[in-house]
Amino acid sequence: MTSALRTWIREPLVSYHPLRGAVVDGGIVTQNGMIVESVAWGESPSGPVDEIFDARSLVLLPGLINTHHHFYQTLTRALRSALDKPLFPWLESLYPVWAHLSIEMIDAATRLACAELLLSGCTTTTDHHYVFSDATREGIDTQMRAAGEIGIRSVLTRGSMSLGESEGGLPPDSVVQDIDTILADSERLIEQWHNPAPGAMQQIALAPCSPFSVTTELMQATAALADKHDVLLHTHLAETEDENQFCIDSFGKRPLDHIEDCGWLRPKTWFAHGIHFTEDEIRRLGAASVGVTHCPSSNMVLASGICPASQLEAAGVRVGLGVDGSASNDCSNLIQEVRQALMIQRLGQPASDRTLTSHLDALRWATAGGAALLHRPELGSLAVGQRADVALFALGEPRFSGADDPLAALILCGAHAAEHVMVDGVWRVRDRELVGQSLDQLQTRHRDLAQSLHALA
Repeated sequence: MTSALRTWIREPLVSYHPLRGAVVDGGIVTQNGMIVESVAWGESPSGPVDEIFDARSLVLLPGLINTHHHFYQTLTRALRSALDKPLFPWLESLYPVWAHLSIEMIDAATRLACAELLLSGCTTTTDHHYVFSDATREGIDTQMRAAGEIGIRSVLTRGSMSLGESEGGLPPDSVVQDIDTILADSERLIEQWHNPAPGAMQQIALAPCSPFSVTTELMQATAALADKHDVLLHTHLAETEDENQFCIDSFGKRPLDHIEDCGWLRPKTWFAHGIHFTEDEIRRLGAASVGVTHCPSSNMVLASGICPASQLEAAGVRVGLGVDGSASNDCSNLIQEVRQALMIQRLGQPASDRTLTSHLDALRWATAGGAALLHRPELGSLAVGQRADVALFALGEPRFSGADDPLAALILCGAHAAEHVMVDGVWRVRDRELVGQSLDQLQTRHRDLAQSLHALA
């Protein structure tokens, strides 16, 4: 659904353009899901408009893009049994819980996560769902329908795990599938849901979970299937030193060498986390023009380390941001993640580096960077011809009082909620409330199902 109305988002306090930074202009005009005109300061649109949206007290951003998430994990936030653990023990405590997921739980988790993302200014999201059982075989179909009804643009990945504990992997055998089942369902989902056209609201990517939960055969076969259908590839990589050691012990090589041997070093691949790369590996990643999602909050919670996002980008890697799973973040707020990305990058920079990562760098990763990572050039900026995905933020809270630079204040002072959000030309958030959705009802259902899941564990 798009809107045929010509809407003038008039004279924002400042507009953010990834290539130019903060710009004072007359705003933009949207129609039929597109940005159709950029208005100069002090001027009016070239033709009549149906709606004038007064943005004079608001900061206008391209819609934020979330490039790594696990929607289902919203059901296990701050779970007692998983607190204060690094990645591998954390996963071992949660896999038995996630094994009890139902289709209704996946639906509720998807709706809640997408609502939370929209309210934070996010207009495009990915998701990495990889826990399947006999009861949740159609989990991705359920997610597609739910995300579509919420109204967020989505790239949902068909995740997979095929290497269970009995074969030396980390996940229990109850949540792994055989390779034939995985590949057949991956192809079915591509044929049923993937829309390769520019402006698509829904796409599919393929995403074996990680080197410690899938076989080499599955990694290779998934790459071949992605080639066949020209879809993106995604997996976790270089998240912890434990993962590095697992790959050395199991495959006789580091994770990047293993993934390269499986045919994954290509522009249409993106990795989540990317923390523990050597300088030579960063060079190789840049040469291959792959993508890496920086997930700062999750990495801090699990004490995994700091992704060298600035160094990766300088080497030619496509860098985006991700909130990651809500069992490790533990929220789905992308504008907060922009601030986290800025702060942790500065913390990780050597004292001799006189060029600090800026708020503009972090905003770029959340907009144009995410669009490049997902190979969606029609997203991530406010230019004519782009899709009409925008987020508007107010600066009226006490946290912003006294700020000089409104765009910098948005990040440095800690914005946490968008005032208004438009996706493909349709308002999905107005005055910090979802349009056409009851957040109370979403939360009540989600909370009840989360408690049911906890009781099964």
